[in-house]
This record gives sequence, structure tokens and C-alpha cells, in this order.
Amino acid sequence: MTGQASAQSARKIVHVDMDAFYASVEQRDNPDLRGKPVVVAWTGPRSVVCAASYEARRYGIHSAMSAIKAERLCPHAIYVPPDFNRYRDVSRQVRQIFARHTDLIEPLSLDEAYLDVTVNKCGLPSATEVAQVIRQQIREETGLTASAGVAPNKFLAKIASDWNKPDGIFVVRPSKVLAFLEPLPVRKVPGVGKVTQARLEQLGIQTVGDLATHSAQELEHYFGRYGRRLYELARGIDEREVQTDQPLQQVSAETTFSNDVRLEAVGDALDRMAEKVWDQALKKGALGRTVVLKLKTDRFRILTRSQTCAQPPASATELAALARLLCERVELPPDTLYRLAGVGMSNFADPGEQSRQPDLFGGAF
Repeated sequence: MTGQASAQSARKIVHVDMDAFYASVEQRDNPDLRGKPVVVAWTGPRSVVCAASYEARRYGIHSAMSAIKAERLCPHAIYVPPDFNRYRDVSRQVRQIFARHTDLIEPLSLDEAYLDVTVNKCGLPSATEVAQVIRQQIREETGLTASAGVAPNKFLAKIASDWNKPDGIFVVRPSKVLAFLEPLPVRKVPGVGKVTQARLEQLGIQTVGDLATHSAQELEHYFGRYGRRLYELARGIDEREVQTDQPLQQVSAETTFSNDVRLEAVGDALDRMAEKVWDQALKKGALGRTVVLKLKTDRFRILTRSQTCAQPPASATELAALARLLCERVELPPDTLYRLAGVGMSNFADPGEQSRQPDLFGGAF
């Protein structure tokens, strides 16, 4: 391990992730739903899945999937409309449990957070014990389960929390960081989407171990500034501190096209990114009134266009439609080529306060 990575070993980070949070709350509060495939989604042909119980996931259902596709995969699933007020109440209860152990808490959404427990309030001897006690208290006080990852930094802790889901814990000790990372597929690295993964595979990079054989200069040549980040993560280096009480500014998604395209060809990509942004916003328990379109030309010129509405979009489909409309405000020549497109949402409101949701999503599957 490098000296830089060794310096991080003094930091003890726990990532706690509630298991199938929205669906689990519904199953807890309604015994008739326990052990059954539960899908949390508004009704209506344009609805997307907010969450799925583990019983529903066995059929291939996952968040951000269209509700119509989910129904095809599991016709006997039980659909429950989301109740964000209830989910926020439980999230606050879990946050209070975290606060017994540390003041350094960085919520990522209603159902997950980073905790810096380098020094913990209860005087527990290890970060692993802190994570175990937190999980036990969550179970006893909320009736829900949580999984946890324990590691020297945020990057590793987040990967680890997914290792033994549901209701599990996984510890990446400082001395085992490289052994843990080397066999992982590169798609596990934050920021590696399908396009970047394909480019890495073209370079013969399949695993994080493969990635670690390349120099920072090589990776920067192929991936720009992100290449430096890839170099560090492949070595388990992540210097980010746990940031407390950070207001939600924007959720976004972007994609780099394998081949440069004209503006009229970006629509399908906008639809896919809108679904990702919508899913992120729902997980964070907030919807934004401002929709942002980002484009980068083949000459690396960056353009942004935005639209602020009286109410947040009512669905991923409406978000995508607004992003498509913003394309009409791009005034570059029609033969301009674009290498990247992105969709974002900001200016957040509480989805539970949007009274128009039931009307827009009314109707049966």
C-alpha cells in the first residue's frame, strides 16, 4: 500500500445502508405484505419503481424500472404508493441512532449515510463494533434491518456495505485493501458507467487489479482528469472527508457517447438519464423544480440550458420531456456534433407536498 493510502488507515468510516428501505417500511407497517413481492410505485402507465422488496427483486424488479415492465416480470406483485412523510420519519429515527455514536454524519439519501467513527461517543473499541451496535439498535427500535460497510475511507465503505446484503456487515481492514480491490470488476468503481467500462475493456482492463497496473499518466491520457481519480481508487486512495449537513444542491446523470452525434440523436439518452435522475431524487426524498440540460460538443465546448417550473416534474417521463424541450434552446448549427449529454434537477421541494401527484399518476396498471 502506498504511504498516502497508509495515512488513511487512521480514519474509520462506516457506510450504513437500509435494506430495501421503502418496501421494508411498508412490510413492517402492514403484516399482510410480509414475505410477498412488494413494489413501491405510483399507479399509472408512466410510473417508475421507487423501491422493491427482496421478494420482488427475485423476479428482476429494481428501482427506476418502469412499473409496466415490473408488472410483466411479476404479475402478482403488490403495488403500494410511496409515503415519503413516513419514510422521512423513520429516516430521522435512524439518524438519531447514528448521532449517539458520532456527530460526523453525511446522509446520502433517506436510507443511507456515511459515518466517521474514528472517535466514537460510546467509547467502543472498534469501528466494527460501532457498526454492529448501530445495526442492532436500528433493528430493535425501528423493526428494520440495515447493512454496513466498515473501511478506511468512503469509497471502500460504500462497496463493502453492499457485500453481505441484506442484514449484513463487511469489514475492509487497512492491511487488506489491495487484496479486496484487485479482483473487483471495474464497474464497481464510482463513475465507471457503460461507456467508460467499454473503453477500459478496450485497454485490456477488466478488474481493479488490471487498472492498478497503469500509471497515472496513462490513465490521464485516456480519461483526462478522471484518469487521476481512477489511478487513486485502484490503489484504495480516497481522501474525501465525511461532510456533515450538506444541503442537496443537484442530482444529475450524464453520458459520453461512443461516437459523436447530432442534437436530434440525443433524445433516447436523455430519457435514460432522466430515469436515473428521477430515481436519485426519490431516494433523497426531494424533487427539483429546475431541470438542467448539459451538452458538450466534439470541440469540448460545454453548454447548459435550464427551466424552472412552478411544480417539480411528476415523473421521469415528464423530466425527460422537459430536457428534450431544452434542446430546442440550443442555437448552435444543426451539423454540430456532441460527445456528451447530461440531465440534472435542482431547486428542491418535498415530494410529499406535491398535491398533483395523485392526479397525474391516477389510473390502474
